[in-house]
Amino acid sequence: MKYQHRKLAIAGWKNLSFVEQVANIGSEVERMILWREKKKAYNQKAFERTIELLTFTIDDPKNRNRLRELTRLREVLIDYFFGKNIFSSSDELWRNYFYAFNYAARINS
Repeated sequence: MKYQHRKLAIAGWKNLSFVEQVANIGSEVERMILWREKKKAYNQKAFERTIELLTFTIDDPKNRNRLRELTRLREVLIDYFFGKNIFSSSDELWRNYFYAFNYAARINS
């Protein structure tokens, strides 16, 4: 498999806390929001990176007790950006969801 985040794939991702992992996913989601209407190719790449980071997070053994949240997160993100948005998500909802993780990651740094 070819990784977008090669250095993180090697081992670095598992060294990050759960909060840091989700904050990084949130950064990619923000890129998806910003590029959705402007440049589809950039949006697609950000989507691929988002799913990749989510997969790393799901595969991280320390996150086993969070699998339900993480797999639902993946499902709802895919639905919002490429599905019918049956969960009624919005850009504001995603920004608010990930803001808490970004804030927590910064104060814990």
